[in-house]
Amino acid sequence: MDENREYRCTVGVTLDIIGGKWKAVILWHLCHKTLRFSQLQRRLPGVTQKMLTQQLRELERHGMVHRQVYAEVPPRVEYSLTEEGMTLKPMLTLMCEWGKSYVERHEEEEIQGASA
Repeated sequence: MDENREYRCTVGVTLDIIGGKWKAVILWHLCHKTLRFSQLQRRLPGVTQKMLTQQLRELERHGMVHRQVYAEVPPRVEYSLTEEGMTLKPMLTLMCEWGKSYVERHEEEEIQGASA
């Protein structure tokens, strides 16, 4: 969230924090378990290392994601949701359900259109 920005609608605040191509998907995967960077990267085909790093840093800056670095060789870094991040789980679940329903509706339309 940009502290210098004035919002007319709080949906804008939400989108500033979780908007973009990857953030909501990152949060969705972290709802289920703590993951290492490489595990997240495997779950997000098409994301570059640079983009994933940037998105995780932004989510961390907003207090949604916790980054745990272990003093090991090689270093191990794990990401998990904070308590604040966990408050997004109901919304992310609804988004997942809506997306599934949307895909199913449009697959049915394509099938019906092809048979007409």
